[in-house]
Amino acid sequence: MPISKLEKNILQFTSKGIYCPEGDFFIDPWWPVDKAIITHAHSDHARRGMASYISTPITAALMRARISNDIEVHALEYGEPISINGVRISLHPAGHIPGSAQVRIEKNGFVSVVSGDYKVQADGISTPIEPVRCHEFVTESTFGLPSFRWAAQENVLQDILKWWRTNAEVQKNSVLIAYALGKAQRLIKPLSAHGRIIVHGAVYSMNHALNEAGVQVPLGERISEVSNKKDLKGVLVVAPPSAIGTPWLRRFQPFSIGIASGWMAIRGIRRRRAADVGFVLSDHADWSGLLSTIRETGAHRIYVTHGYSDIFARFLCELGYDAHQVETRFTGEAEEIDLTVTQEDTQSD
Repeated sequence: MPISKLEKNILQFTSKGIYCPEGDFFIDPWWPVDKAIITHAHSDHARRGMASYISTPITAALMRARISNDIEVHALEYGEPISINGVRISLHPAGHIPGSAQVRIEKNGFVSVVSGDYKVQADGISTPIEPVRCHEFVTESTFGLPSFRWAAQENVLQDILKWWRTNAEVQKNSVLIAYALGKAQRLIKPLSAHGRIIVHGAVYSMNHALNEAGVQVPLGERISEVSNKKDLKGVLVVAPPSAIGTPWLRRFQPFSIGIASGWMAIRGIRRRRAADVGFVLSDHADWSGLLSTIRETGAHRIYVTHGYSDIFARFLCELGYDAHQVETRFTGEAEEIDLTVTQEDTQSD
């Protein structure tokens, strides 16, 4: 959608986060503000300390579970419009995790969309992304390099099943490391039909919160519910990255560790995290997903946030977009495995 020279920017990028001055609200701010619109419940986007929040109902339930049950949240269904100081706002599916949303902001016919994090690959638990037509679009670029291209989820699940069965044949447990919200559930839901799954407390908490919010996922077993721990042989254990090297995890020995992350496309990272195997599975768009989503928005002006923002913005400029790199405090999937990804890493495969 072309932009008239007379049209002003709706958004500002400030030290507190993405700000709409005419509506006087922030999107996913990283410092306390009066009014925050939240795209999804991951901790780098949904932070504590805001006077009031606006989000989807599922994100509201997850924030209450993660931040506090006492927070003030106005829940909006997908597509439900509200007006703040004459600015029209609505939330639209982002496909990232359950409840994730893009924020559509309109003033005097000019439309901005802040996508938060998103993916185009269906995962079986999240409402699929719906690209929103707009004049300007704020996009992540967590995996904004041509080398990042995802295989079908079913293919990855088959690889995980094969690994799990191979370990079970030699009485070894399989520890699958995945982020506690989003990644863990998209794995547990299909894999639960194939055997016994023990989950870390952080994963169980998110499973419970999602079920309370109407997203049906198997809860899994907690280790405290297992009466005879000597019987734990050949099970699948789903745990967040923070569990690696802890006494909680050591009780499952002998085990093999697998990590499910988009970064597992890079062998160097797999070695540094002492993983026996890596499964390339991400809750973020890959290279082609980023480009197809941007194209479908029809936007001409593109703001590129966390990830390979400089490289991706320059590439978009070469394609003819008015693209700009924007500094933010969002971490994307890097937070999941707690490490810094270097340029050398990206060239290791």
